[in-house]
Amino acid sequence: MNSDLEYQKTKAYVAPFAVFMGFTLLWQFGGPFLEWDHPAAAWWRRAPEQWLYPLQAVVCFILVLWWRKSVDWDWKGKPAAWGILFGVLGILCWLAPTMAADRLPGGPDAWFGHPEWPWYRYLLGIDARPEGFDPSAVFAPGSWSWLTALALRFFRAVIVVAVVEELFWRGYLMRFLVNPDHPWKVPFGTHSWKAYWITTLCFMAVHQPVDYCGAFIYGSLAYLLAVWQKNLCAVIDARRGQCPAGRGRAGMGQMRTVVNPAFTETPLLSTQARSLRLRPC
Repeated sequence: MNSDLEYQKTKAYVAPFAVFMGFTLLWQFGGPFLEWDHPAAAWWRRAPEQWLYPLQAVVCFILVLWWRKSVDWDWKGKPAAWGILFGVLGILCWLAPTMAADRLPGGPDAWFGHPEWPWYRYLLGIDARPEGFDPSAVFAPGSWSWLTALALRFFRAVIVVAVVEELFWRGYLMRFLVNPDHPWKVPFGTHSWKAYWITTLCFMAVHQPVDYCGAFIYGSLAYLLAVWQKNLCAVIDARRGQCPAGRGRAGMGQMRTVVNPAFTETPLLSTQARSLRLRPC
C-alpha cells in the first residue's frame, strides 16, 4: 500500500473520532461560556447542548460518508449476529451493578454509604450519575422540535457513536499499537497484549469514573470480538446494540428522555414510574 492510500485510510479512521472529541471538549470546557441560564435567553443559549450534539453528529457522519471508500466495510450476517449478542452482553455487564444495588433493602446508600470520594462505588459502578440533558427543558414534549431532538439523539447514539468510535478504537488504534510504522499492513483483529491493554484502558478512560468498570468489561468484550471474528462491522454492531443502554427516567403517564452529556451517551426511553440510573453510551 502506497503512502497516499495509507494517509487516506488513516484520515478515514481517525479524523471523525478526532472531530467528535473536539466537539466534546468544546462542550466540557466551553459550556460555561456558551450557556446563559436566564429566562430571557433564547433556547440555544439556555441549552446549547441541544444544538451542539446534533451538529456534532451531523458533521462526524458527513466525514464518515466522505471517506467511506477508504474504510474496509465487511458486512456479514454471522459476525453481525455475534456483534449484537456481544452488545447485549455488554449492556448486562454495564447495568447489572446499578440495577442490583437499587434492589438492595434500603438502597445502595444503606449498604455502601456515600463518602465524599466514593472510589469503591465507582469501582463497583453503582454511584449515581449526574443529570443529563432533557429535550423537554426547551421544547414542548410531543412537538416537532422535541421529536427532531429525540430523533437526532438516537441517530447520534446508535449510528454516529458506534461507527466513529469503532473505526478509531478497534479499526485503527489496535493496528497502530501492533505496527506503528505501517498499521495498515496489520490485518484487522490481530492480537497483541499491548494493543488489548492500551486500547481497553483508553476506552475506559474517556468515560465517567462511575462507568470505568462497565467500560473496561465492554472494551474487553469488543477486543475479544474483533480478534475472534476479525470483522470491523461486527464490533460496530456490538456498539450499536450496546449504546441504547443510556440513562433515562420517565414519570407515570409521560415519556421523558434524559441523556447524560458525557463523552458518549444515549437515551433510554422508559415508561416506568421508577427511575433508572443507567450508563451513558
